[in-house]
Amino acid sequence: MNQQDSSIFAPQSQRSLPNASAVLALGIISIIGCCCYGVPGVVCSIVALILYSKDAQLYQASPEWYTPSSYSNLRTGRICAIVGLIPSILFLVFWIFVMITAGFGILSNPQDIFNRI
Repeated sequence: MNQQDSSIFAPQSQRSLPNASAVLALGIISIIGCCCYGVPGVVCSIVALILYSKDAQLYQASPEWYTPSSYSNLRTGRICAIVGLIPSILFLVFWIFVMITAGFGILSNPQDIFNRI
């Protein structure tokens, strides 16, 4: 294969990874979402990690087609998703524990627990 034939397969210009911005946004939302009983944080983190794996495979297959900045955003989004996933799971487990031990009524009227003591 000569020089001219190899240029046929070379990309014309680099482009961004398709879901790099979405992974970054979902990773950031997962950190914020851990404060809302943990459910939004867990959901956003899992979606971000699934999208990350798809885009990471695209980048590993042909890194010359994609910009390094989009891959950097992708990795940053993965880190944010992992950071958001851990406290979200802990917060969700905590609230499940509270609901099992204290019941759902305590969540609707927290002053009730002080009246019982």
